[in-house]
Parts: sequence; C-alpha cells; structure tokens
Amino acid sequence: MDVEPVCFIPISAREGDNVANHSDKMPWYKGMNVLEVLDSFKSEELPEDKPFRMPVQDVYKFTRGGDNRRIIAGTIETGKISVGDEVIFYPSGKRTRIKSIEGFNRPPVTEIGAGWATGFTVTEQIYVKRGELMCKADELKPKVTGRMLVNLFWLGKNPLVKGKDYYLKLGTAKVSMRVEEIRNVIDASSLVSKKKEQVDRNEVAECILSLDRHIAFDLTADIANTSRFVIVDEYEISGGGIVISDLEDQTSWVRDKVLMRNYKWIGSEISAETRALKYGHGAALILITGEKQSPRKELGRALEKQLFDDGKLVYYLGMGSVMYGVDADLMDHELIVPSRQEHIRRLTEVAHIMLDAGMIFIISARELTAEDYNVICTGIPHEKITVIWVGEEKTTDIPVTIHISSIENIDECVRMIRKRINL
Repeated sequence: MDVEPVCFIPISAREGDNVANHSDKMPWYKGMNVLEVLDSFKSEELPEDKPFRMPVQDVYKFTRGGDNRRIIAGTIETGKISVGDEVIFYPSGKRTRIKSIEGFNRPPVTEIGAGWATGFTVTEQIYVKRGELMCKADELKPKVTGRMLVNLFWLGKNPLVKGKDYYLKLGTAKVSMRVEEIRNVIDASSLVSKKKEQVDRNEVAECILSLDRHIAFDLTADIANTSRFVIVDEYEISGGGIVISDLEDQTSWVRDKVLMRNYKWIGSEISAETRALKYGHGAALILITGEKQSPRKELGRALEKQLFDDGKLVYYLGMGSVMYGVDADLMDHELIVPSRQEHIRRLTEVAHIMLDAGMIFIISARELTAEDYNVICTGIPHEKITVIWVGEEKTTDIPVTIHISSIENIDECVRMIRKRINL
C-alpha cells in the first residue's frame, strides 16, 4: 500500500506512557506523544479541484410577498460553481444557467464550493426533482444507466440474494434494485474468494445490480463522493459499496436520445406552475391498456369528453393514430421492419410535448409490457403517469394504478377513474 508513516511512538497502552503525557520511563524518546501527533494532523482539503457535483435534495417554491423564486437545494459534494455557469441535471439531461446562489441568513455570494449546503435559482424554469445530479456543462459528465458493476460489503441479518427487491440509495436518489449476478464473494475474516449464489453477513462481493430506473453517478476511480451507495433491506441499511463500472441496459438507446432532446430543448417562458394555475390542473399522462378485445378506446374517448366538458385541457390519442401518422415511415416495410420499441419511443415524444404544454394526455394501447413501460418512463417522469388496465385478467407486468375488470356503464366507470386519480 502507498502509505508512509509520519513517525514511530513507543507507548504503553496499559500505563498510558507517551499517550497523553511524555513518559519518565523512556527519557530517551524526545518526540511527540500520541495526542500531540493527532493534533498535528491536517484536515483533508475539500475537493474543490474535482468536477462540480451536487445531488438535488429538493426544490422549494416561494410565493409570499411577491417572491416567485424556485430554489434548487442540496449539498455540494465536489467542485465549485459561479453565477452564470451552465449546468446540466442528470439523468434528465435538462440544462440551464445559474442565476443566483441562495443561502439562509448569509450575505450574497457569486461563487460557492464543496462542503456547502446551498440553493440556486436558474435562468430557465426547468422541472427537476430530488435524486438528480447537478453538474457543470463543461466538465466531466457522470454516468447514467440502470445497470452497474459494484463492489459491496454486506452487514444484513439476511443474506443478499438474487431475485429479491431492495432499495439502493446513492446521493439523494433512491431506486428499487435487484442483484442480477454475483460474480465473486470474499470472506472478510479469511480473505478467501469463492463463487456463491448469495452474499452472507460480513462478506464482500463483486455484483451486477439492475435498477428499476436510471440514476446518475460517478465511478469510484473518477469521483469517490458520488460513487458510494447503501442498500436498504426491509427498512434497514444492510450494506453499501462503490460503483466500479456502468453497464448498458435495455433502454440505453432511448436514454441517449432523451438526454440529447432535453439538452437541446428550448424551454418556454411559461412555467409548469403557471400553466397549472391557468388550467386548474397539472400535466398528466393516462395510459389505458388491456386485452385485445377490451374497450380501451371507448373508455379513453369518454374520459376525454368528461374532462373537456369540465373545462380541462385534455386530448385523447390512440396507438393506431401514431403508427399511421408520426410512424408512417416505420410502416413502410420496404424500407424498414417496424420496431414496437421505436413506436413506443415516438409515442413517448408526442406525450412529452403534450405534457410540456400542460395537458392531460390520454393514450390507449393494447397490452403494454414492462419493456414498453420502461421506454415510456425514460422519456416521461414516472410520477406523472397513471396506468389503467382494462380486462378481466391482468396479464401485464407493469405497475397498474387502476384495474377495471369489466365495464357495464362507461360514464360511471369514468367518474370512478376521475375520483381515484383526483381529476
């Protein structure tokens, strides 16, 4: 190991010689005692020389006394930043510039660095949320994916196993995760390496983790602060570790397009809050899916009509309208074989525009799968999505908000949906 001793101190732990005071029994030793050496240690300097990283803790909106600030708050892990710097939030890829640096009961500053809990206002009002990672645009980009190779240690009472749902917390992000593969396990007491199907208490392992959505992080070789994580098992922190490599996942091809879209997106001067206040509701995506013969379209159109009659800004779109309109080029079999995932991606982009305009957007599509849903969630925040399954048997593996087994009175069914999702 690359470690050099500062000094050697002869001590007696039992008698306390040369620990707090110099020993009369060792007059030949003229150096510092243990406490003097500890007092002489210098604290590690804050990592301001590294790329800027701030996990977003929360976004605060002020309204009293004409104050209309939206402050993006968090603790700066590394680097420093100044008013006017361009920043990007990952994994969304949204960009803006720092307008002001905010702090409670302290004088205004134009620059701030690692170690400070602070807040920022920005020039363009973008929608970001807790768990995103704020970075400077001209510095090293973080990794963004839903799969990672990690080194972890396990302290849980129950072993870490494949196929079980856990929570991974990295920075301010908290995501559901599963162990995809256990590559190697080391017993911490004996340092013996072995191949196992689980990680027991006090063991260290190299594993591949699969997350339920993308998060942003750094590799430990680049920035240690934003590569560390903990694992929660049944409400208890049971392990932790570091990320050593990012891996491709099923929706990496979509994520790259969404990152570029968000980076190039020219935001409106009208904020989402202003639109919601004007329309009397927030933007929402309602996915109506189900079995082939289920009345998905009829339900979607009836829901649209009721909402419209009540003055809501709403629009219904069937999957077929997208396939033979926006996706017309994909339907030309002489040019390209149609890809279901590309259909879903383009549908998601249409939904993104509708939601950016503040609308309630209703889509009907047959038997959406987890793969489809993951593509949609890559482009649309999952908290804005409501999934309605229509049909006696729920054959999907996506999270369903409302399951409607049969429809006898469609208007009553629509009223039930509106009550459930508060529209």
